[in-house]
Amino acid sequence: MEPVQGQVQQLIRAGRRWWLAAAAVVALAGGIGCLNPFAPGLDDSPAEATCDPASIEGVFRCFQAAYTFRDTTLYGTLIDPSFIFVYRNYDLSIDVTWGRDDEMRTTFGLFQNAQKLDLIWNNIVQTAAESTRVNIVRGFNLTVIFNPSDIERIDGYANFTFSRARSSDPWKIAQWRDESNY
Repeated sequence: MEPVQGQVQQLIRAGRRWWLAAAAVVALAGGIGCLNPFAPGLDDSPAEATCDPASIEGVFRCFQAAYTFRDTTLYGTLIDPSFIFVYRNYDLSIDVTWGRDDEMRTTFGLFQNAQKLDLIWNNIVQTAAESTRVNIVRGFNLTVIFNPSDIERIDGYANFTFSRARSSDPWKIAQWRDESNY
């Protein structure tokens, strides 16, 4: 009887080893199975800001991002409290102006009603700069998609005056004269 009992114990030990080996293989395969060779790894490097109003070019990037993502919060950070928007009403031969509150309301309405906005900044045609005030005239193309059958394309120039109280402050848009064909 003893040899049979010894064989049973050996089989039990062998079975335990087999189960441990099988469990290790399953765990290893499960870990490898969760690995996706086509998925990029996590990037732990610090992200660069997509826009930074500490520079004029950064304001243009922020402006473009605000339009692309239809983000009035971002847009509002770019607009000076004393902001003035000016455009020419060619039908009446007058310049029409409004302040920051009307600009934010108008932009909010545009962002809410458009399905997509695509703003492209083109060449800078004129620049005048001081330490706390800069004037830039820059070309742009704006495509406003209200729906697939209602698409507006606006081309022209934006004449911006940027200002800041101190050289360490971010730039704000103090005035925007729209010189587009719309």
